[in-house]
Amino acid sequence: MKNHLKTLPAPKTWIIDRKSKRFITRPHPSGHPLSMGLPLGVILRDKLQVASTMAEVKKILINQEILVDGKRRKDHRYQVGLFDVLTITSTHHHYRLLLDHKGRIIITEIPAAESTIKPGKIIGKTILPGGKIQLNLHDGKNILFSKEAAVGDTIVLQVPDLKVQEVLPLKPGALVFFTEGKHSGDLGQLKEIKGIQVVYSQAGKDIETTKKYAFVLGNKKAIITLPE
Repeated sequence: MKNHLKTLPAPKTWIIDRKSKRFITRPHPSGHPLSMGLPLGVILRDKLQVASTMAEVKKILINQEILVDGKRRKDHRYQVGLFDVLTITSTHHHYRLLLDHKGRIIITEIPAAESTIKPGKIIGKTILPGGKIQLNLHDGKNILFSKEAAVGDTIVLQVPDLKVQEVLPLKPGALVFFTEGKHSGDLGQLKEIKGIQVVYSQAGKDIETTKKYAFVLGNKKAIITLPE
């Protein structure tokens, strides 16, 4: 694995300066795809501008509490991924990584009350010895869960202890957010599931796209703050 990453071939989901800078920090591998997250150092320096250089970022990470999903992180290469919560304890500010209407990663400030929850999409289920069910989530986390939940559903986690607060099923009527494909960043109401395809409604228009791109975020109202 290379430790460097040139700005030109960096993921198109990253909103970065590709002309004046030749290199950008490559995040360490995580449960998120490279295109669905940003290095913690880049977020603090370039997005939130709490530091002007990466050297300053490293000092901040050592001397201050910077939390991701409620856990302290000191590595500037740590990858903060889609729907992760970033907290700067010294200023009491909370942020979540989301996608804009063009499918690009953005940092959105959220209220403190919302910083303790995180949606996790179920992308797989594993039966463990003893008949226990393990849910495999979109961000690489694995959760033991005994209640009914299907692949494609979303579970609402309390961070950092990862307790399941609620299950949001993928079914008609659900509010869905699309994380990949041509309609990445879209939010709409799910109308129909047709095999591997889904139909959702947005601004009175019905749109069909791939089912695996749908991420349930609520019923009539999203459980998290979304960009306008």
